[in-house]
Amino acid sequence: MNYTCPHCNRDTTITDSDRIVDYVNLRIESGGLAKQFEIQYIVCPNVNCNKYTLTASLYDATLEHYGYYAPTGEALFMWNLVPSANIKVFPDYIPQPIIADYNEACLIKELSPKASATLARRCLQGMIRNFWSINKKSLYEEINAIQDKVDQLTWEAIDAVRSIGNIGAHMQKDINCMIDVHPGEAQLLIDLIETLLKEWYVNRHEREQKMQAIIELSKQKSALKAGQTE
Repeated sequence: MNYTCPHCNRDTTITDSDRIVDYVNLRIESGGLAKQFEIQYIVCPNVNCNKYTLTASLYDATLEHYGYYAPTGEALFMWNLVPSANIKVFPDYIPQPIIADYNEACLIKELSPKASATLARRCLQGMIRNFWSINKKSLYEEINAIQDKVDQLTWEAIDAVRSIGNIGAHMQKDINCMIDVHPGEAQLLIDLIETLLKEWYVNRHEREQKMQAIIELSKQKSALKAGQTE
């Protein structure tokens, strides 16, 4: 399985020697649906990391042949036990308030997806203001101001974060109208934030380093050339 270690942020491939999955079947004879509790233990194969992750998931289960229980449908609940959330590590040259909002959006995702979506919205606004130096009356206006600076698909995804984040940030006019946000949906917003952090901040920093290395190399060669002609 493809895997990105939350500790070292390296993409890798996990084999059976790096991963253990175990199950606990939960069933009471007097009735009720059976549940299956899945525990997954992964050790990062990167020798410079070797840290582990521990996750747990709860499923509805049905009794199959020979007393074997099989999970049905998607997970009812998922828990990141170690580390406590699937938070990627980003360089410290990214402004700390942006990273703080991103981290909190990850931590609160399972407990309150609406709050996570709101934090993703707030994180996005901070990124637009900092990276693009745009500061307007509303996030709506700020997103419109970068429409010509990013590709159309990215812009539509950014506007979607604003729209979904509004569900948690603002009460509906009809308070009886409940629009929910699920953990998987909140994760999609977090995924976009991670993509933008890399494409905007990390890529820019790496490009600046490469350009600066070329400039420094040119200076060194010019100095050597000047020394030879003296």
